[in-house]
Amino acid sequence: MVENSRDAARARADLRFKKQEEAATVRQKAMAEYAAESDARKAKTDKLRALRLAKEAEDLANAPAVPAKKPARAKKK
Repeated sequence: MVENSRDAARARADLRFKKQEEAATVRQKAMAEYAAESDARKAKTDKLRALRLAKEAEDLANAPAVPAKKPARAKKK
């Protein structure tokens, strides 16, 4: 009977260990996916920022050299 309870305890311990190992594997996979998504998002953001800055620089270079005058106010009578 003692040997049977040892076997049962060992089986429960093995099962618990396997569940913990599976959970650790799932966590590692999830973190890897999260990191990959984060890196992709950062790369896309950097690309879009570079495009926006290039467009702003081009718009600034093509802007008229003299600022437009404000229309004169009408005089009160």
